[in-house]
Amino acid sequence: MTRTAAIAAARAYFDQGEFAADLARRVAYRTESQEEGREAELRRYLTAELQPALEKLGFACTLLDNPTQGGGPFLYAERIEDPRAPTVLSYAHGDVIRGQDAQWRAGLSPWTLTQEGGRLYGRGSADNKGQHSINLAALAAVLKVRGRLGFNLKLIVETGEEIGSPGLKELCEREGARLKADVLIASDGPRVSPERPTIFLGSRGALNFDLSVTLRPGAHHSGNWGGLLANPAIILAHALATLTSPTGQMRVPEWRPKAIPASVRQALRDIAVDGGDDAPRIDPEWGEPGLTAAEKVYGFNSFEILAMTAGNPQAPVNAIPPSASAHCQIRFTVDTDPETFLPALERHFAAHGFPQVRVQRARKGFLRASRTDPDNPWVRWAADSLQRTTDKRPAVLPNVGGSLPNDLFAGTLGLPTLWVPHSYAACGQHAPNEHLLAALAREGLEMMTGLFWDLGERPPGK
Repeated sequence: MTRTAAIAAARAYFDQGEFAADLARRVAYRTESQEEGREAELRRYLTAELQPALEKLGFACTLLDNPTQGGGPFLYAERIEDPRAPTVLSYAHGDVIRGQDAQWRAGLSPWTLTQEGGRLYGRGSADNKGQHSINLAALAAVLKVRGRLGFNLKLIVETGEEIGSPGLKELCEREGARLKADVLIASDGPRVSPERPTIFLGSRGALNFDLSVTLRPGAHHSGNWGGLLANPAIILAHALATLTSPTGQMRVPEWRPKAIPASVRQALRDIAVDGGDDAPRIDPEWGEPGLTAAEKVYGFNSFEILAMTAGNPQAPVNAIPPSASAHCQIRFTVDTDPETFLPALERHFAAHGFPQVRVQRARKGFLRASRTDPDNPWVRWAADSLQRTTDKRPAVLPNVGGSLPNDLFAGTLGLPTLWVPHSYAACGQHAPNEHLLAALAREGLEMMTGLFWDLGERPPGK
């Protein structure tokens, strides 16, 4: 009954093909929350797949309706061993983005787990079915060897993360007493590099918005009217050019943190951003000057133009378009207030002579930023546990560069939050050919088994 034996059991589960078999069954569920008509499949993933697996591990499960009309259901599971023991809240999401079936390369399907070399291909293999499958298997390994967890565990699984987590905020507010815990431990997102175990403590927020210039009801022939009519695409292009330098440095003061906190700089001092073999090459001169790559993506804000349109790009005609638009995004840390971003942008455009540009907050695409202090005792405890298992010093990121609903756990529920990701940045998440690296999955099983073992044996402060 040892930690080593539990990790060996988790390793055997992977090496004997049981992990791949479980993940293949889960990948086969077409849980595309972005597609109409998937409600029954989302519910079936919770009730026919996850609930039996959790009940086998001694969890009591309850299906919770979404407080938001049209939102998918939640699965709540709990295993309470001793009210005096530490209580962990965990989180996962069973939904995936659109399969994009036709865009996967020959021989691959988003709904069939396919192993090629060291990769496990399939929609959800990295985001998030593979990651929560690792954590469930690690719990099973601890229970197999020790017969108990040694702590209490509560798990919430949602089915709408890929559409902005509708109802999760209301659920956390409504079920605050039920979800009470000492810490959140969950898995999503990428490691800082494929080789380095990673813990991140929160996420940057995301604010999406639309910019548009509309000058007239319809298009007009460019031969008859060119040089006489203002072109909305040209106006919008010039307006956008005022928002950053030619190398991406933001020029709206309210969009920029005044400083990166000292504890964040300290945590990022030895972080190298490396997405793996298939990752794009980093442009070192892009973004905020004077910052390291890690500080740019984990400690600072960024502005992106995600899409632009004027006229009909697929079938251009010789006409001055009546309007132009751009869909934009700001990723931000807790060190800035997102409610100031768009009023500041309107003032900026007015000051630069672009009153024609309309600024409108997107209906979807907003998540708040959150961050647990890197000096929190739970952080040191988790880092020590991962290092003990892997003999590698883990990267501790104050927050991941992307966005997760972590603010609900850190803010609404008031928990320190620890995320231990099992994927990497070039996994094809949200794209064709999504995959999980087998080596990361195997190491993730070892790490989470060790982490859960340590929690039952020597939690922080013991």
